[in-house]
Amino acid sequence: MIDIEKRLHAVRAEMTAAGLDALVIPRADEYLGEYVPEHNERLAWISGFTGSAGVAIILKEHAAIFVDGRYSIQVRQQAPGNLFDFHHLIEDPPFKWLGRTLKKGSRVGIDSRLHSYSSYKSARDILEPLEISLIEIKNNPVDDLWVDRPEPEPRPALLLGEEFTGEHSSSKRERIGAIIEDNGCDVALITQLDSIAWLLNIRGSDVPRLPVLLGFAILAKNGEMTFFTDARKIPNDFLQHVGEGVTVQKEPMISDALQLMGVDSKKVLVDEAVTNAFSVLRCMENGCEIVAEKDPVLVPKAQKNAIEIAGVRNCHIRDGAAVSRYLAWIKHEVSNAILHDEAELADQLESFRREASQLKDLSFDTISASAANAAQCHYNHKNGTPAKLEMNSLYLVDSGGHYFDGTTDITRTVVIGEPSDEHRRMFTLVLKGHIALTTCVFPKDTNGTQLDVLARQFLWQEGFDYDHGTGHGVGSFLSVHEGPQRISKNFDPGAMLLPGMVLSNEPGYYKEDCYGIRCENLMIVVERPDSMLSFETITFVPFDLRLVDRDLMTEAEIGWLNRYHAEVNEKLSPLLTGDDLHWLEYSTAAI
Repeated sequence: MIDIEKRLHAVRAEMTAAGLDALVIPRADEYLGEYVPEHNERLAWISGFTGSAGVAIILKEHAAIFVDGRYSIQVRQQAPGNLFDFHHLIEDPPFKWLGRTLKKGSRVGIDSRLHSYSSYKSARDILEPLEISLIEIKNNPVDDLWVDRPEPEPRPALLLGEEFTGEHSSSKRERIGAIIEDNGCDVALITQLDSIAWLLNIRGSDVPRLPVLLGFAILAKNGEMTFFTDARKIPNDFLQHVGEGVTVQKEPMISDALQLMGVDSKKVLVDEAVTNAFSVLRCMENGCEIVAEKDPVLVPKAQKNAIEIAGVRNCHIRDGAAVSRYLAWIKHEVSNAILHDEAELADQLESFRREASQLKDLSFDTISASAANAAQCHYNHKNGTPAKLEMNSLYLVDSGGHYFDGTTDITRTVVIGEPSDEHRRMFTLVLKGHIALTTCVFPKDTNGTQLDVLARQFLWQEGFDYDHGTGHGVGSFLSVHEGPQRISKNFDPGAMLLPGMVLSNEPGYYKEDCYGIRCENLMIVVERPDSMLSFETITFVPFDLRLVDRDLMTEAEIGWLNRYHAEVNEKLSPLLTGDDLHWLEYSTAAI
C-alpha cells in the first residue's frame, strides 16, 4: 500500500530546506506530451492519481489536486481525501488558487522542465503582482525521494519506410526548414516527440501507447537536424534511412547546444505552448532571440498525404473487423449467461486486434467500462477491481490500435440484456449529434469550435451536455491525440480544419453512478468539387440498433444510419465468417 502521507511529509521537509512555501507538481514530464513513461509519473507517485492530466500543489500544512471533468470521479477514488483538497483544473486554475491562498512574500517552487514556457509566463504574471515569487528549483524533491524509480529500458527505434510515410525524411526536413526561414529564424526547437518521429520517419517504444523516442531536436532552416536522445536506441542504418544532414547526440548535450546558439546570436523559433520553460529560459540567458510561433511540424504532419490516407483507410477496415468480432463474441457470451469482467473483456478485444495484420500496439489503454463505471468518461479498470457486466445495463468500450499504416480510435456502447427507455432515448440523442457532425458541409477557414455545437445540440435541447471535447486529431501510426485539429467548445485559433486531417467524432452522455454513452468514429477532412469541405467517415463497426429509438430520428438521420451500416457490411463481410458474419448481417440490417 502506498503511504502518500509519508511521501508528502518527506517532500515538505525538502521544501522547508529550500525555503519554499508551495511546490507545484504537474503530471507532465520534460517532453510535455499527453503520455508519460512510468519513470516520469511524478504526480502518481505523490498523490496516487493516475489520470492523464492534473496538477498537485503541496503547501506546508495541506495539499490540493486539480483535474478536469474527465477525472472528477477517478481522482476521489485514488487520491486520499484526508490529504488533498479537490479542485477543477479549468474552473479553478492552480496558480490563481495559489494567488488566493498564499500570503505576500511566499515562494512557489516549480521544476521548469515540467512546465511549458507559456504556462510559466502565465504563472509569473499571476503571482508577481501579488508579491509571490516563482522559484526555479534545481533539484526536484520527487526525483530525489523516489528511491525505487523505474529505470527506462533502451529499446531500438523502428525505421518506418516510405511505403507507410509517403515522404522521405530529407524532404520533410527541407519543407519544415523553409517554414523556419519564412519566420525569420535560424533554427527551431522541436520538442514534441511525435513531431520528431514524423520528421525522421522513425517510431519508438519509450512512452506507453505512443510510438516515439524520448529526446529533443534542433532543426535548422537548411533542413539540418540534431537529435538529442539515447544513442543506444538508434539502429545502425539510421543515418542511411534519414539521409544527409542529421546528427545524433546524447540528450544531456542539448544544454551545450542551447549555449552555443546564444554565442552565435541565433533567432530561435519556439512553440511556447509545448516547449518546456527550462529550455526557453536557458536560450534567453545565453543571448538567443526567441520567436514565438507554433511548432512548424504540426500542420504538415496533421495533413496526411495520399499514402498515409490510403493506409489509415485500410487499417480501419482490418480494425473494424476485429472490433466487430469482439462485439459478436460479447453477444454470444451474454446469450449464454456468461458475464465477463472488464479486464477479461479488454484482453479479449486486444487478442482479436493481435490477429489483425500489422498491429504494433494499442493506441491507448482500452476503456472497458460496465454499467456505472462508464459514467467516468476516461475510466480505467486497472485502477481497482474490474467490474463484471450487468444484465439490462450498458457497456462502453473505447479502444484503438497502432498499425504500421495508421492509428485507430473507436467507441461503441452496447446493451447487455435489454435496454430501458431512458437508455434508448439518451443513446439516440447522442447518435443524432454524431450524425449531424459527420454529415456537415462547411467552408474553408472553419475552426473546429464552430462545428462543436452540431454534436451537442440535441443534448442541449434536453438540458444535458458532456464534459469533454467532441473531436481530437489522430496521427498516422503516431499520437492518437494529435494537434492542432480539434472540435471543442473551447476556442483554439489554431484548430482550423484542413483537407487530409483526421479527427474523431465522439459526443457522449454520462449519468453519474448509472451509465455512460459515447458514439465515436474517425473522419478525414476532404475537399468537395465545389471547394467546400466535409468529412469522410473511415471507421466501420455497427452501432447497437437495440439502442436506437427510431421515433426520435428524422428520415435523413435514418437514411444516413442505414447507408452507413450497408457500407460497414460491404467492407467487413469479406473479412468475417460463420457466426461473426451472421452477427454482422443482423447488426447492419436497415431500420
